[in-house]
Amino acid sequence: MGEEQQVSSSYWLETAPDGHHPALDGDLGVDVAVIGAGIAGLSTAWELTRAGRSVAVLEAGRVAAGVTGHTTAKVTALHTLVYDKLRRTRGPEGARLYARSQSEAIGHAARIAEELGVDCEWETRSAYTYARDPGRVAQLRAEAEAAAEAGLPASFVTETGLPFPVAGAVEVTGQAQFHPRKYLLALAADLVERGGRIFENTTVLGLDEGEPCRLSTATGATVRARDVVVATHYPIFDRALLFARLSTRRELVVAGTIPAGQDPDGMFITPDEDTRSVRTAPLEGDRRLLIVTGEHFTPGTSDPRARLERLTAWATGHFPDLEVTHRWATQDTEPTDTVPMVGPLHPGARHAYVATGFGGWGMTGGIMAGRLLTAQITGEECEWSGLYDPRRLKTAVREAPALLKTQAKVAGHFVGDRLRPSPPVESLPPGEGAVVRADGHRVAVYRDEDGGLHAVSARCTHLGCLVDFNAAERAWECPCHGSRFDTDGKVIQGPATKPLEQRDL
Repeated sequence: MGEEQQVSSSYWLETAPDGHHPALDGDLGVDVAVIGAGIAGLSTAWELTRAGRSVAVLEAGRVAAGVTGHTTAKVTALHTLVYDKLRRTRGPEGARLYARSQSEAIGHAARIAEELGVDCEWETRSAYTYARDPGRVAQLRAEAEAAAEAGLPASFVTETGLPFPVAGAVEVTGQAQFHPRKYLLALAADLVERGGRIFENTTVLGLDEGEPCRLSTATGATVRARDVVVATHYPIFDRALLFARLSTRRELVVAGTIPAGQDPDGMFITPDEDTRSVRTAPLEGDRRLLIVTGEHFTPGTSDPRARLERLTAWATGHFPDLEVTHRWATQDTEPTDTVPMVGPLHPGARHAYVATGFGGWGMTGGIMAGRLLTAQITGEECEWSGLYDPRRLKTAVREAPALLKTQAKVAGHFVGDRLRPSPPVESLPPGEGAVVRADGHRVAVYRDEDGGLHAVSARCTHLGCLVDFNAAERAWECPCHGSRFDTDGKVIQGPATKPLEQRDL
């Protein structure tokens, strides 16, 4: 694979100005501490500030630069194929609550953008779940019926704006798309203006759920707060066996310019072809930015370069005038029982909350979570608290096969990856990495472009699985729970909070 198959930076990160915030350098006391500055964390912090609470946001990296900074940013309540399943597993009322909570998030975000006067490239579009295989038509018809029954403006159609025929599609009108980072930077600025505080490059290591709660950080500072919200995409604390109920997938993104006249005018996704998601975004002049997502895989289990080549070929094959400008990757966390987990962190929690498991639909999910958690922390009623409650057990038991499958994969990696053959270090070409044996230990070794070797422990600092090398992004990835590290072992993405240990060869 050539250099062209390397992942570059996200379009959203390149086209929104940085909002710099200091690192926490001393002890602090607030009403609420929010861990994570993605859309769920910032939405929660912003809502709480509006409700009169003193709030501190603690972000290990930069604001809106993690998962939210790499999303495709569809703001829609149509989540591929979910409503027919929900009406069977949660009943018609559960499906209705899901649709209403996600739909209200769209309207709420539109009002916030208007109130703050932010140009976040908000556009109203229809959302489509489509299939090219006629064998999917019955499933799509059932989904359209279930979504309409749940209260969405949904219908089954056979014509779309895509440049190829489809066997059928679910269409939901009145959905939206936007620039996620421009929206969240405006939210962060308004939060600070109202007295909230944001700390970047501040890694939280521990949580003591006393009264008040105490958070310990990598810098040695302590944060005291009556309430704590864990909004780190994948929770960094597991006090309700959440790790057993979540799986992680990584997905590639190809973006570039097309003539405005070739805009398919909608947001599209198919569960087939290893997922293909399509949307556009506005550009100056007579061009639009086309964003194509797909080729999902478990972190640490695949060489993404071949997948990136396939995705690029699919995009340019269907949009021949596409001029590719960006390639990046995103990461999603899937709950084993379909619905995100938003609410108390564990059955005994009184002041600790979590928001996770958005399954690739974090835009509406994160906005919804901010409103739901604010209601719970301020003592208000929320109609869908029970639907999203992380402490739910009935649905977890009902969908136990998915949970068991997830845990079997984790166990397989924990044991099987230690039996993999070890290549000789001398065989590593520049820009490549591999896990090798050295003095009886597994060592993750990367050879840089100048020939220098970078060696770190291959044991993930989260729960001890072995990492593997992602050559397209030049990162070490854990296949068990999705933690990611750079070539020198620094944490890129949690749930790990500590770097890989340095090793000598």
